[in-house]
Amino acid sequence: MKDDQRSTNIDEIIRASMELTDEPSVELNNKIKAALYQQEAVMRKQPATRTVSLWYLPMILNLITFNMLALVSLLLIDNTYLSYFAAGICFYIGIAGVLLTIVGVKRTNMKEDITIHVEKRSVLA
Repeated sequence: MKDDQRSTNIDEIIRASMELTDEPSVELNNKIKAALYQQEAVMRKQPATRTVSLWYLPMILNLITFNMLALVSLLLIDNTYLSYFAAGICFYIGIAGVLLTIVGVKRTNMKEDITIHVEKRSVLA
């Protein structure tokens, strides 16, 4: 009988602990809401896109193209002087493309004009 009464007391204690309805105070709820609203405001102020500047892409494509043309001219032209002359012109045009790109970046707003805008994930819109 004692064991039975003891187990019922334990059962009552367990049931009482399971029925606790602790609710956070209104003050705590308001503080949490305020923090969430501030975080949301900060996230809305940040730009929702990431910008990738492609100002260097024409320079690289120019360099690759004219270096391949120089290699082709060295391999396909039988006359040694003419092949070196053609390869030199191709090399010169490649270097000129690099210099023109550097001057263009310094003198204009090429970095801003040649950009791709990529949307960030998980950012509030």
